[in-house]
Amino acid sequence: MRRLCALVVGAILSGFAFLLVTGDYINEGPVLVDVMRGHGLHAGDMLVMAGWALAMVSLILLTRTSRRLHSS
Repeated sequence: MRRLCALVVGAILSGFAFLLVTGDYINEGPVLVDVMRGHGLHAGDMLVMAGWALAMVSLILLTRTSRRLHSS
């Protein structure tokens, strides 16, 4: 059950991160890398991706540590 909950949370976080990276918002910052004509990775996108990666690592750690605590 914990793994299923972590997958649901991870999927929702991934969807929100995708929307933030592909959308336009006020504080997106300067373009760091041009991906396509008129599209690129902004400084704000790096913050979104770093937050997403940290959230995914946290979910993995939560699912692993909960098993160890219950098996002791």
